Amino acid sequence: MKEIRLLVLVFVVLAVGMSFVACSKPPEAEKEAAKKAMDAALSAGADQYAPTDVEPAKKLWETAETQMKEKNYKEAKQSYTDAKAAFEKAAAAVETAKKAAVDQANAALNAIEEEWKKLRSLAKKMEKKLKEKKNAWKTDAKTINEGLLKVKETIATAPLEAKAKLGELQALADKWEVTFKEMAATPTKSKATIKHKTTIKHKTTKKKK
Repeated sequence: MKEIRLLVLVFVVLAVGMSFVACSKPPEAEKEAAKKAMDAALSAGADQYAPTDVEPAKKLWETAETQMKEKNYKEAKQSYTDAKAAFEKAAAAVETAKKAAVDQANAALNAIEEEWKKLRSLAKKMEKKLKEKKNAWKTDAKTINEGLLKVKETIATAPLEAKAKLGELQALADKWEVTFKEMAATPTKSKATIKHKTTIKHKTTKKKK
């Protein structure tokens, strides 16, 4: 009977010891899984497209790393597990955010293309008035044409960069829209000269009478 009790006691001690060893063992598997999830999220663009989701995940990772250094393996194991879940959530959020950015960029692209058609047509009508601004117009027109082509190539893979580029092109187009409006409101030199001469002639005729 004593031998049985002794054996039971030995088993209990061994079980407790094994449990203690398991708890004191560094959670390398959980760390590796969290690292893979983090790398996947960052590679997908979580910093750009899902910053509100990826920041908490990074903090959980940092906490786990600190706990690992302090050999608080039980807490570190849980933190790595939580970090993995958070990074997976951030990666999922990237897809939704990227799709929304693509839609927004396409809408902006369509709008600026319509405006660009009108501006090019207006430039042809204003060709005589361009004069010293003609070279500047050609340079900016080339920039806009090349920029639109570049945006179309990258909009699906890098919608945020495409949106930023479209903002630059829009500002350039807006500048010329204002310029053309000002030109349209200003009479050409020949017409202004004729009007001025007519006014002088009319005044001279009145004096003679």
